[in-house]
Amino acid sequence: MKKEDKTNVMRVLDQKKITYTGHSYVADPTLTGEQIAGILGEDTRQVFKTLVAGGKSGKYYVFVIPVECELDLKKAAKAAGEKSVSMIRQKELLPLTGYVHGGCSPVGMKKQFPTFIHETVKDCPRIFVSAGRVGAQIELDPADLIRLIRCRTADLV
Repeated sequence: MKKEDKTNVMRVLDQKKITYTGHSYVADPTLTGEQIAGILGEDTRQVFKTLVAGGKSGKYYVFVIPVECELDLKKAAKAAGEKSVSMIRQKELLPLTGYVHGGCSPVGMKKQFPTFIHETVKDCPRIFVSAGRVGAQIELDPADLIRLIRCRTADLV
């Protein structure tokens, strides 16, 4: 990728000397995660989406799950040690994380929130997450991602 094509996520990975492969596709905010996995030619179990939720305590949490799945809010709350969690409103995403809907990455948010990744990540030799903008994904070793963002694995779906 040319230098100007790099996203902040890629720059963070470069700075931390984490090996990754960048993938791009025609940016279309109407594409589903499953469709993006198809465009990439990858199994939907290896392509992950990043979701942000707020807890009853007022704290925010990040949940990273396969695109084919839906976040189970009760399991997410249990993982976070909260009574309950609910998804934040779309208009809150950019000011809170620095990312837009469809381009939210667990890497390089404005602030590092407690992050949980679905436990099936352990079965994946490589995973894909957003590179921080619509139309860009990164492929990397899940152990590198877990170490970088200090996330915990949990049953979230």
